[in-house]
Amino acid sequence: MAASDGSRNDDSSREPEDPEDPVLEHETRPAPEEDVPTDTAEFAATSIAPDAAEAEQADEVGAPGPEGASKDAPHPAEAAAPDDVIREPEDVEPDTADGEHGEARRVTADGEHTTMTAPETDLRRAALVYNPIKTDPAQLRARVAELSAEAEWAEPLFFETTVDDLGDDATRAAVHDGVDAVLVAGGDGTVRAVAEALTDTGIPLTIVPSGTGNLLARNLNLPLDDADAMIRATFAGDVLSVDVGVARLRRTDGSTEEHGFVVMAGMGLDAAMIANTRPELKKTVGWVAYVDGAARSLVTAKPFRVVYQLDEHRLHSSRVQSILFANCGALPAGIALIPDASITDGQLDVAIIQPAGPLGWLGVWRKIWWDNSFLRRFRAGRRVLERRGRDSSVHYRQGRQIETATAPAQPVELDGDEFGEATRIHCRIVPGGLQVAVPAGHPTASL
Repeated sequence: MAASDGSRNDDSSREPEDPEDPVLEHETRPAPEEDVPTDTAEFAATSIAPDAAEAEQADEVGAPGPEGASKDAPHPAEAAAPDDVIREPEDVEPDTADGEHGEARRVTADGEHTTMTAPETDLRRAALVYNPIKTDPAQLRARVAELSAEAEWAEPLFFETTVDDLGDDATRAAVHDGVDAVLVAGGDGTVRAVAEALTDTGIPLTIVPSGTGNLLARNLNLPLDDADAMIRATFAGDVLSVDVGVARLRRTDGSTEEHGFVVMAGMGLDAAMIANTRPELKKTVGWVAYVDGAARSLVTAKPFRVVYQLDEHRLHSSRVQSILFANCGALPAGIALIPDASITDGQLDVAIIQPAGPLGWLGVWRKIWWDNSFLRRFRAGRRVLERRGRDSSVHYRQGRQIETATAPAQPVELDGDEFGEATRIHCRIVPGGLQVAVPAGHPTASL
């Protein structure tokens, strides 16, 4: 259970929001409470620009302020000044260049285009929203139709996504037609879009594993190689309530937009890594292609200043390489990016990546690959971590919502899809906002 102050009372590596926390002893402190904006819509404008007060304050991780600063510690005012940011190379085409443009379309069981208006029926009915690039459309439609008939449901509705409609509009059309369940087959972006449209509708979502990542399916421990088991779960499985994340982005022109996410959102290097991943390599080797994207991004990666506020806690100012907002924390290959993240606890987990120089990345990789993904699985390993103490390269936080601001704008990603650049991102959790169909008897206690 999460403690009310955003920490957990166990042996996890998440640091509490405690002013006496030794890791945070040099963090940026706001003015007295009455001088701190309580409206998070205002805090970024009043906190992100360097001024005389900030010049006297200390960085969250590093040496104290100017009077006691080490030679290697940047002056806060200098650190907050705009610097080079990670950009996508012009020769890298976004992955969404594949596929057809235009609105999503409804097709028949034979794949013929048909009207978006569905015929009425007294039987229960499901809809399948799929990415034709990531699946075998004919085989998938046939199997969904066959198992739907076996369950004595009406003929399902079939919707093909496009690069302009990743599945959200198609799903809303299915909901408008009164479907009782929605199946999704495609990459993580398709799953994210369909889940966004189904949030708070009460209509169960079935994930038919497809594409390269299958991040939500992995975090739910769903079978990745048994499409029939998942399709059958639509008609005779259990339903699990899971949390959904919502990210509100503010662009450089002041415009805002809101999108859902089911795994995690990120600002900074992780988003640049995704933008820099070559589409042709991703198609060939799958999620491993992100290693190539990471290598291409690290060459020009520089830390940037963020000001953030978690729930109603005080403001923090830090220089980071990346900040992640997670609904769940597992990645492919058994990598536990955020080991304590749970998709059913109604909490948002935040990971702040702050490597101290080039060698600091060794600490990041040790934390994620070795500590989180291996040592924490064993009692002896957890004792080793307790004796070693905290690693300043990665900090964990937890709460219901977080507001983050930066200048200049930084790249943003949601569930592995690039979403351009933003100067602010506000993330919150919708507890139990999505109903997910799982095979009957599927173990969920560990989620």
